Amino acid sequence: MKRRQFLQSLTATGAGLLLPRTSILGADAPSNKLNIALLGTWGRGEAHFSAISSENVVALCDVNEDHLASGAKRFPGAKTYVDWRKCLDQKDVQAVVCCTADHTHAFVANWAMNRGLHVYCEKPLANSVAEARVVRANYLQNKTKLATQVGTQRHAIENFNRVRELIRDGAIGELQEVCAWGDRKLPKPGYLPAQGEPPDYLHYDLWLGPSPHHPYNPGYFSGGPGMNCLQWNMYWDFGSGQVGDMGSHTMDLAWNAIDARLPTSAAGKGDPFNPEVTPVALTMQFEHPANDWRPAIRVSWYQGGHMPESPAPYLDLKKIGHGAMFEGSKGTLVADFNTRVLLPARDKADMTYYKPRATADLIPPLGEFQKEWINACKGNLKTSCDFEYGGNLIEQMLLGLVAYRVGQKISYDAAVGRVTDNPEANALLARKYRPGWTLNG
Repeated sequence: MKRRQFLQSLTATGAGLLLPRTSILGADAPSNKLNIALLGTWGRGEAHFSAISSENVVALCDVNEDHLASGAKRFPGAKTYVDWRKCLDQKDVQAVVCCTADHTHAFVANWAMNRGLHVYCEKPLANSVAEARVVRANYLQNKTKLATQVGTQRHAIENFNRVRELIRDGAIGELQEVCAWGDRKLPKPGYLPAQGEPPDYLHYDLWLGPSPHHPYNPGYFSGGPGMNCLQWNMYWDFGSGQVGDMGSHTMDLAWNAIDARLPTSAAGKGDPFNPEVTPVALTMQFEHPANDWRPAIRVSWYQGGHMPESPAPYLDLKKIGHGAMFEGSKGTLVADFNTRVLLPARDKADMTYYKPRATADLIPPLGEFQKEWINACKGNLKTSCDFEYGGNLIEQMLLGLVAYRVGQKISYDAAVGRVTDNPEANALLARKYRPGWTLNG
């Protein structure tokens, strides 16, 4: 084919768009690299350097100019920004990796999808029930055009597949109850007092973004590269504490196995309510309706020292830092991210009722988590933790925090996103934003 004919064929098929170009050139063709913007170039952002280095990193953004300069050394051809809103308007960007602070995740994700961009967003996907619902709805309207992924990268561990198979195939009989827990404790007394002025390299007002103003204190940023988020995510205006942090990861281990969507009720109890910081010790419980393979079940989350009761006296669940337990009519399955143990009920110990899958029928390995999203952007748009899956998970968890704050069990109409029996709780489903910031930009 002559060059002119080839270009005409590309134009006729719309090959200037990402998906047609992929279908014509092939997902691995050198000219089919994805144009990516990385928002947040330090901490979690650095964890994406390797995965995105095979693509075209055309834009970088960070409110900390020192961190931005560090990212620019790795990707010298990228344009640089301190305001992610301006970065998203760069014309050649096709996909976004969001590693900003938790309180801006839903904003970045929604703005990016509004511009037709694929999105990988670090967990948690949202910082309020309303945000989770807006982001999920936007994705569902665009799922035939956009690939999304929530950054619960432990999902790629093969143990997730084995746990799902055991539960779905009846290894513990009929599923009755599920719980997940985490033992991380990061207590904070309250917002930090004003301490000096932000350094010249830090655009503090942009870091605050849509959240209410709090005076600068270097303590919010005192962690190392891998721990920085843990210095501020316990504060209500900046994050959701362990509910959004390790709760996103560990509940994923349970969520992947039970095909849950949204609960009909939520309850929460724990540390005395502090209007400035999220609780350390906390138990949340949710009621989920039946689906096509299991009955209605209760799903629980425990953190900060709260734990479910062990199914056997010889099994110390407290030795499992982050784990999940599935209770069924014929036994119990306990798992962490990498391992699992099956405890059949006493009279079912021979397990004659259960037939394991053949090796050929096992769920295949997911592979590298970030690469799954990159390949989806170029191919069928399907990922394992898209914004529908991750949006449902975090909406449940954030609803539990609402129940904790009002101190009573609440009933929830998931179809419309409304608490039906507590006006105070209903008012807590959404956050108030600073003037000039909108979720739907």
